[in-house]
Amino acid sequence: MTMSNQHSFSHSASNTRRKPRAPIIDQDGRVIPPDARRRAPFDDGRFDFQSWSSNGFAPLSHAQRMARLEALAKLLDVAFILPGTNIRYGIDGLIGLIPVVGDVITTAISLWIVREARELGAPWHITARMLGNVALDGAVGAVPLLGDAFDVMFRANVRNMRLLRRWIDKQR
Repeated sequence: MTMSNQHSFSHSASNTRRKPRAPIIDQDGRVIPPDARRRAPFDDGRFDFQSWSSNGFAPLSHAQRMARLEALAKLLDVAFILPGTNIRYGIDGLIGLIPVVGDVITTAISLWIVREARELGAPWHITARMLGNVALDGAVGAVPLLGDAFDVMFRANVRNMRLLRRWIDKQR
């Protein structure tokens, strides 16, 4: 049984015509013009290695990096409220309940925030204070139960972001 040419996978003129696309709207309801959009890697049937970086993400701006760090700090330290109280806690306090491994994970994430601050240009004295906060949080956080309460109250990541934000505001 042979297939007709209609069912083959050749690229004819009818297959390569592009349908008009609906407008793309951002989260604020504004239409994004076609020239401002980033091209997808397979738009024309082949992968374009020049327009995309190796990890598939475009570099973030300074403001975007700060917003990402602040959101992470809030998630780690003050994302939730204990019902019936005004006590805020984050996933740092929850993950810290897992002995040893939880404290190692949250300390590593906190160190990543310090590393990002250094890449944003924070001077050595700011990063040293940030590292001191992380070290204190990690050391006391390793103590069972008492350390978890300390994690909830000390909020090292929020403190670190406050230090970084004050330094950035002074630079402007």
